[in-house]
Amino acid sequence: MITSVFKKSTPLNFSLVVILMLVFFLLYQFQDLSWTNSLLLVSKKGMLFCVLLATVFITNFVAKKNGLSKDSSFTIFFSLLFFLFFPSVLDNLNLLLSNLFILLALRRLISLQSMKASKEKIFDASLWVFLATLFHFWSIIFIVLVFISIIFHVSRDYRNWILPFIAFFIVGILFMIYATVFDLDVLEYIKKSVQINFEIDYFTNNYQNGALSIYATVALFFVVSLFATFSNRPQLLHTSFKKIIASFFIGVVIFLISANKSNDLLVFTFAPLAIMATSHIEIPQEKLNQELVMYVLIACSLFAFFSQL
Repeated sequence: MITSVFKKSTPLNFSLVVILMLVFFLLYQFQDLSWTNSLLLVSKKGMLFCVLLATVFITNFVAKKNGLSKDSSFTIFFSLLFFLFFPSVLDNLNLLLSNLFILLALRRLISLQSMKASKEKIFDASLWVFLATLFHFWSIIFIVLVFISIIFHVSRDYRNWILPFIAFFIVGILFMIYATVFDLDVLEYIKKSVQINFEIDYFTNNYQNGALSIYATVALFFVVSLFATFSNRPQLLHTSFKKIIASFFIGVVIFLISANKSNDLLVFTFAPLAIMATSHIEIPQEKLNQELVMYVLIACSLFAFFSQL
């Protein structure tokens, strides 16, 4: 039944997801109402929700525009469900902004498939990655995806290899201007940002541990499903799916190495996993299997969300 609801892309489906996003967002925010007394904090919450909306819809745009999903609403729905696994990310503006910029970079990199305006796309993607780095340093690892995309499509033109360095130089200048204006200690900032921590012992309760375990199981299921059906995908989409897979694993690496570790860091895996989940649901299979996957995922995400409130 639920697969029938999201099988088509309609304004009603989009409205339903937006309403659900707002409901869950407010449920989390209303745990502490102290922010309602400050106009600045109210504005920040509004910005958080706008960034969240943009993240979900850009993920959907990337999937549809590049043929990674059919004309359905599954991608935005899965994006919402994955955010519910770790509700604390709904209050982490820096990570949400960093992830949004990474999605904008991913949008440009996947569109390289058309071989049109390649240099502009490489430069834009690099610029977005380095801007994302200002909000979470280890998102800089996504620059690897830029070079992977160059190898896939335009490796013969040496100028394409230089463009990421030009983007780095531009963002570096902007950062130095910001540091000068606001009297930021650049060396101390960099020293603090580049710290690495491989330990996963940050849980404050068993429910965070459980949410991570369930999410890891769900992620493994969809990743294995994509690998198992990869040869059956249209040849034209193979490169795009490889970028999605690479993006997911880069997100996992960022989670593993980042200091100040929390489940929130898995936000970088939400978009690629939502696209992989959509590709699993849309492959020809018995309707019962589709419904089972959907209901299990919904149940898991709701349990994770409400157990952590």
